[in-house]
Amino acid sequence: MTMTTLEDLLVEQVRDLYDAEKQLVRALPKMAEAASSGDLQRAIQNHLAETENQVTRLERVFEELDKPAKGKACKAMRGLVDEGAEALDGDSEEALTDLAIIAAAQRVEHYEISGYGTARAIARQLGQETIAALLEETEEEEKAADSKLTEIATDLLGQAGSPEDVGEKRNGPARKSAEQITRSRRAARG
Repeated sequence: MTMTTLEDLLVEQVRDLYDAEKQLVRALPKMAEAASSGDLQRAIQNHLAETENQVTRLERVFEELDKPAKGKACKAMRGLVDEGAEALDGDSEEALTDLAIIAAAQRVEHYEISGYGTARAIARQLGQETIAALLEETEEEEKAADSKLTEIATDLLGQAGSPEDVGEKRNGPARKSAEQITRSRRAARG
């Protein structure tokens, strides 16, 4: 599509986001299944439900724009999803896999936050306050998901313990191995 107006740009941005969210609806269940942390599984499942609502919200944006709800292939999200899938295919310790899933998911969240922020700013410039509010609602959900992932990652890393717990030094602070982190997590789960 040739863009000649700011509204054309907004439509293109929304189409990109629409395809990105639909890709995530397919990818998130695989990530939840691969996660071993109950907190991470729940966070991903909750975000899947939010993502399904975000798709519906984007369909409302299309209605406001009087355009068909049609995505434009989001190559960036395809790349992020493909990279995230690599974390699921490895033979790593559970804790490392969970942290890799979080890293991949946070890359996705940051992409979405920037995409929704840009689209929201364009909508506001066009005086499309209803659209801007819909986009802002999703942007805030993406920020909350990113914060939740940071919290879970911090908890997982915290289970590695202090240097005194490990008793070994490696070029600075001592660290627990992935196997020790996994054992600590299993013990904490009961």
